[in-house]
Amino acid sequence: MAERIDSKWAWAEYKPSADNPWDLRKAGHLYRRAEFGASWPTLKEALANGPAKTIDGLLKSKPETKNSKDTAEILDRGSRQNINTARGWWLTRMLDGSHPLREKMTLFWHNHFATSNAKVQNAGRMFGQYELMHRYALGNFSDLLQDMSKDPAMMVWLDTIQSKKGQPNENYARELMELFSLGIGNYSEQDIREAAKAFTGWEIKSDKFNFNSGQYDGSQKTVLGKSGRLKGEDIVDICLAQRACPRFITRKLLRFLVSDSLPLLDDLIDPLANSFRDSKFHFGNLVETVLRSNLFFSHHAYRNMIKSPVDFALGIKRGLEVPVSTSALAVALETLGQNLFHPPSVKGWDGGQTWLNGQTLLFRQNLALALSSRDVKYVKNSQDDENTEPLVIEPADLLRKYGIEGEDATVKFLLELFLQGDVASETRDKLVVYLKQARKQSLPVYWTAEERERHPTRAVTHLVLTLPEFQLG
Repeated sequence: MAERIDSKWAWAEYKPSADNPWDLRKAGHLYRRAEFGASWPTLKEALANGPAKTIDGLLKSKPETKNSKDTAEILDRGSRQNINTARGWWLTRMLDGSHPLREKMTLFWHNHFATSNAKVQNAGRMFGQYELMHRYALGNFSDLLQDMSKDPAMMVWLDTIQSKKGQPNENYARELMELFSLGIGNYSEQDIREAAKAFTGWEIKSDKFNFNSGQYDGSQKTVLGKSGRLKGEDIVDICLAQRACPRFITRKLLRFLVSDSLPLLDDLIDPLANSFRDSKFHFGNLVETVLRSNLFFSHHAYRNMIKSPVDFALGIKRGLEVPVSTSALAVALETLGQNLFHPPSVKGWDGGQTWLNGQTLLFRQNLALALSSRDVKYVKNSQDDENTEPLVIEPADLLRKYGIEGEDATVKFLLELFLQGDVASETRDKLVVYLKQARKQSLPVYWTAEERERHPTRAVTHLVLTLPEFQLG
């Protein structure tokens, strides 16, 4: 029987106490879920600042970095014709942009409104959809849903542009209810048929939404109990007015930020859903409530989800503080099962255990090895010059940067950086023994003293990044 969680306790703000302290584990958890992992200085700063001040910082924009501005220029030059450029640009924004939480929630909406360039075949329209989701990522969901209905990429993806008077296409009406606002069981097939008529006459003109009144079915329609000469905008409003809508969106957010396996019963969901509805669907307020909550920082949420490929890869980059070729990283993510701008279906990525299988686990290990070994395919010191020699920052250099010496201290640091110490003592001891043996083993005579020093550190870093615990977010 599922454990019932008191909703009053769950959504109250987490306050550190002697029995439930703010520590490195909670700081790491926050940055894994709300951003894409953290560097050692970021973790230490969060530990010193406490949860309230740290979350205040996550909710605010930071100054733009030079790389963010440079890649924006690259985007203007190329990504509207090249989806690969757009993928790399977005990864750069996730890593170096001014608001990582906004990028994380844009990724949430990308999976919610799962639109693929495989059918859209227009990088400019896909980027336009990214801009729409980014603008509303922490804003008003009702406005986002209205604007997404008229988004050119979405109109191609779900065939709204094919919907004409006398020949209504039901695809968008169906997914609007099933996947975007209500969920299965909260509408009928008749509601879909009637709603589809309301979206007739919607077309793209000069790469923007256009309403063609000559192709619109202006007949009386009844959808979810509301009748009239309904248009597409009316259907969206009717969906938003359903009691199921705030519950559906709240539940989906909690599966993204808190747990994809915890039973989310109505008595737990309803206080948040009601507040979300009463705020007129202000999504940023909902996100903030969740991030500050007792439930978010409880054992119910801690390391109970498998990291997505994006979270896995960017978490390594953040921890190692290594400059990464995001175009190469985008290709690697495709092999791991998360090809940005190409979700596998209208339902998006299933996530959870589907992220891991024999093949993708091997690819994760290979990517971890490449990044911890500073593979030149991934590492470079310029975001806009593929021919620049990489500025190599070895794991050994990272340890030296923070004054870490000796096998015990090295293993302790790596486990705290990447796992906040969440491994069994036996695992820690085995890693120490491995590192000691690696530093004693025979190495090629032609290696330099520097190479002899770096090889064991690379190897133990790779082992840490392939631990089962590191696969969990």
